[in-house]
Parts: sequence; C-alpha cells; structure tokens
Amino acid sequence: MVKASAPGKCILFGEHAVVYGQPAVACSINQRMVVELEEEHKFESWRLDGGILNFSKHPHIRFLKDQLWPDGEHSPLKIRIRGTVPTASGLGSSAALSVALVAALQQLKKEKVSAEAAGLLSHQAEAFAQGGKASPIDTTTSALGGFIVLSDKVEEALDHIGERTLQQGDETTTWQLHSFQAEIPEDTFLVIGNTGVHGSTSKQVAKVAKLLAEHPERYVEIEAIGSIARKGIEALRTGNMKLVGKAMTENHIVLRSLGVSSPDLEKLIKAAAPSSLGVKLTGSGGGGCMIALTKNPEQTVGAIEMEGGRAFISPFNSPGVRIETLSSQDDSVQ
Repeated sequence: MVKASAPGKCILFGEHAVVYGQPAVACSINQRMVVELEEEHKFESWRLDGGILNFSKHPHIRFLKDQLWPDGEHSPLKIRIRGTVPTASGLGSSAALSVALVAALQQLKKEKVSAEAAGLLSHQAEAFAQGGKASPIDTTTSALGGFIVLSDKVEEALDHIGERTLQQGDETTTWQLHSFQAEIPEDTFLVIGNTGVHGSTSKQVAKVAKLLAEHPERYVEIEAIGSIARKGIEALRTGNMKLVGKAMTENHIVLRSLGVSSPDLEKLIKAAAPSSLGVKLTGSGGGGCMIALTKNPEQTVGAIEMEGGRAFISPFNSPGVRIETLSSQDDSVQ
C-alpha cells in the first residue's frame, strides 16, 4: 500500500478579473485530501472505497489511470479516498485529489515523484474531466503549496515557475504561473467559512461577462481588482498583514459590486469582520466560501458559526503534495 496527500486552496485575490488578464493569487490551506492505493488481487475490476469504481463518474481518475497505470500493463487497484477539504465549495477538493493520486501512482510504480509532474498531470486530468476547460491555479497550488499567482503574462516581480497551455478545438489558452515568499506572522491565520450553498462557477462567470458586455465602462472594476491583487502580493511579501486585510476587503467590495456575492456570503462576512483584519468571498461566489484574515481565529470561527456557517482555521504556507508512509511520518515531495 502507498499513501499520498495534497492540500486544498483558497483564492486570496483576483477572482473573475483573472479571466480578463489580471493576476489571481491562491494559497494552500491546511485541509488535505489523502489517497491510498493497493494492488487488487481478488477482483478483476478497480475498486473505490470498497465498491466497484465507475470511471464514467470519475473522469479525472480515468485519465490518470490511462496515463500512469494502463490496463494490460498493470493489475487493477484499490483506491481509498479520505480528506478534510469540503467538496463543491471552491476550495480545490477535486484538484487536491488528482494531485495526490498522481503522486501515489508514481510511488506505486517506484518512479520519482515530483511536485511539478503532479501539478502538470493533474491539470491535464482536471481539463479532461471538465471538457477541456480548467485553470491550472488549483492543481499548481495543491502540488507546490504556498502562494501561487496565475496571470496571462510573466510578472517580472515574481518567481516565474512555468507555463501551462491547453488546446480546445482551434483555441489555445496559455497561462503563466508564479510563486513568491511571504512573511506571515505566527499569530495570523485564515479562517474559512462555508455557507453550505453550492455556487455555480460557470453561472457566475457568465453573469460578469454579461455585465461587462452591456456596460463596457465597468471594465474599470476588473482593472481595480488587478491593482488590488498586486498591492496584496506586495503586502504579503513584506508581512504587512494590516494592508493584506485591507486589500482583501477592497477586493470583496468590488466583487460584490459585480454581483457575484450572495446573502449567505454577506451574512458570514458581516459576522467575521469585527474580529478580522480583512474579509472576502473566495472563489466564483454565489455561495461557497468566504475567508477572513485574523489574529483571533477562535473568535472569528465562533462568529461565523453563530450565523449558521461551518468554519475552520488554516495557517499559511501549508505544504504541497507529499508522500505519507504507513507509519504516518510524512515525506515532502521535491
């Protein structure tokens, strides 16, 4: 048996504006997805959590099986999945699962396991599962951990870590990926509040596109988000958490003006604000999660849960994909 895990992620800055060429900033969170693999000798079919694996319901697993463990060359596998990343919440649970599965499959094949390879293959798997459309920010953040910036150009002030390209029909999409080191005080945390309401990413993206098509003058708000994201990055790099929080709140105000917040999100954001340095929705909006930057995490969690949300605390700089031994000692992947 082999075991690997990978973290979820949240978006700190840049939702929706990234579609129009502005940078988006993600960071890994403490919640993780764990994949255990073992060769199946009793049955002739793949197994998932004790039952027969239906690949049509898990296209990302099918893609990675075909790439790394094709039928005819290897025996079927038993897969066990567990984790603490809430599903369908905008926190990258699917990406974390794909990243952890790549690492586990490579380990089972006794190949070198690398975070870069896990990020690349898992992005391809997510694109396959989503019909050719998938941003690499979730999978890259899950694979590498820390802070990742996605842009349509090379950001000179950041560490450029690579390019991702997807081909869909006649259309080619290219992204530039970056990382940076942040100075985070030990007493500062993220609190993530989950509304429990599933927000449709495609619906929210279409809503913003319609707004901009009807009111081109509102592109200034997209540019404002990009400016806020860059200010937020610089504040993170210098450890100025007061400015980070201010940028988060400013980012949310613009997102709210674009119509992608919701009453459920606003209720949790209002509850968390008094004990936080900054608050905002995270992800596409319309539901899903909000985040708070805080030095009083327990108080912030309590405030969110008093309003019906489910909340948890995450430190910054959570490690990326890693191999976990059966003795529960973890080995980071380089």
